[in-house]
Amino acid sequence: MRQAEVLPARAGEPVVARRPGRPRSERAERAILDGTLELFTESGVAGVCMEAVAARAGVGKATIYRRWAGKEDLLLDALSLLKSPLPEPRGLSVREDLVAMLRVMCQDAADPTRMRRYALLLGEGEKYPRIMQRYKETVVEPRRELIRSVLRRGIASGELRPDADLEVAVAMLTGAVMSRGKHDPELIPPDFPERVADHVLLGLAPR
Repeated sequence: MRQAEVLPARAGEPVVARRPGRPRSERAERAILDGTLELFTESGVAGVCMEAVAARAGVGKATIYRRWAGKEDLLLDALSLLKSPLPEPRGLSVREDLVAMLRVMCQDAADPTRMRRYALLLGEGEKYPRIMQRYKETVVEPRRELIRSVLRRGIASGELRPDADLEVAVAMLTGAVMSRGKHDPELIPPDFPERVADHVLLGLAPR
């Protein structure tokens, strides 16, 4: 069990012990995002409204509006939680960085709750193209660019051939995980990230 953090006191003041854990504002923000995702899972985009989110999170609407300008911004931040952050590249080798990223993607793909919510997002995207477009711009594209940065570094270092098609490579890397997660998420073998990286890199290696 974590011990309470002891805050330093000024001369003549008693020592104050602060309870461990997240600050109140951070806990409230997480409750709001979790509540938004729950409502989205239950009723899609139409089921998310500020009043319902506030009730689900146990906060006032003013607390939500202090952080988000409207429903769409809140929903996008909540939907960003469907994907875990990718690790920052260490720069030691292209393979090592790709395997680390693929491992995180595989963990997400093996989570049935994440996959159900992501499938719902894809379905709702047909009815709400603006939200889907913003999701791609703010969540998907930065992740793809991080993978591209590793591949570009590999070209510069000579690990990959200079004419490597980065867009095809990114599609192969991410598509392999998405396809496996869609069809048999609970059966993703532990060595799947290494196998995907090795097969893709085989085609990108200098000739």
